[in-house]
Amino acid sequence: MVTDLLPKAVRGGYWDPETDDELVCIDVHDETHDVKSFTFVSPDRKQFEFNAGQYFKFELGLDNEDDGRCYSISSSPLRKNAITVTVKRVPGGKVSNWLHDNLIASMAVRASGPLGRFVRPAAKKYLFLSGGSGITPLMSMARELADTAESTDVIFLHAGRTPKDLIFREEIANIARRVKGFRILLLPEDIGAERGWPGISGRISREFLFLAAPDIADRVVMCCGPAPFMAAARKIGVELGVPESSYLEESFDAVVIEEEAAPAGADAQTKSFNVQFSKQGKSIEVRAEQTVLSCAKKSGVRIPSSCASGICGTCKSKLVSGAVDMKHDGGIRQREIDAGFFLPCCSRPLSDLVIER
Repeated sequence: MVTDLLPKAVRGGYWDPETDDELVCIDVHDETHDVKSFTFVSPDRKQFEFNAGQYFKFELGLDNEDDGRCYSISSSPLRKNAITVTVKRVPGGKVSNWLHDNLIASMAVRASGPLGRFVRPAAKKYLFLSGGSGITPLMSMARELADTAESTDVIFLHAGRTPKDLIFREEIANIARRVKGFRILLLPEDIGAERGWPGISGRISREFLFLAAPDIADRVVMCCGPAPFMAAARKIGVELGVPESSYLEESFDAVVIEEEAAPAGADAQTKSFNVQFSKQGKSIEVRAEQTVLSCAKKSGVRIPSSCASGICGTCKSKLVSGAVDMKHDGGIRQREIDAGFFLPCCSRPLSDLVIER
């Protein structure tokens, strides 16, 4: 639910991901023609502890629907008094359009976090790859590096549709001027109206990445962007010898985990449970080794989802009856579990279930 609320009296302390769930907007800033940054503080002026690359999940309660959306923090984790998320307006996107059109300073929103594991590991050299609004978690890392003022070895390649779509274009160029060992490459797919564009244009390719980072196989590659961009980057990385352990990516695109096939001849021993969705009036069968979400998706049951691995909490649902084996990764709070909620994406049935969906 969205409300108008000015920050309360300062009480200090740190934001508690288990109990705190409200943020107050204090600033809205235009980054490009269709991207805005929103800066938030705690109503109690608590400080935030997070890792560069993590995100918050926002729940606006629009039209009484499930509309949780995950947005990466773009601000530096060393600046603890506030967090900033950077949001691209998506055509037809309910949440992004509402934020762009309605959210102003002094308004409060519900949010949970920080969440996510897209965190920079210790390494001597990095290659940051971002496409479009996928720059936000990597920008948090870049700002952190600028704040530490330490020498580093980072190649940052940011791609966009045209030069005017390159988010943080001026700031990231300034970081490259200030931070030793930090190099920036901007790659618009088309130069658009900027006829004096000084660099090259096009899409990422094996030849371009090898030219940009001849030692790519020795770097930790961190990638975030649209699915086609990440798929291309992943393929090129493999071709250029990047070890799987050195390639990390972040995405909030909806995915469904494919279940492992049951062992041959084990069908007779495999338990199946009836799972009812009370609001949709649907009932499905879910085997003991399957997750509730994967079977629900295949059967046409509507459950909002994003990470499908127990991280983001988008699929959080009320369990009316029954028991599940849930192995989440931070996407749900203990008090929510105590109140009867669970994450279908990482839960396997232990009995027949009734779910409030």
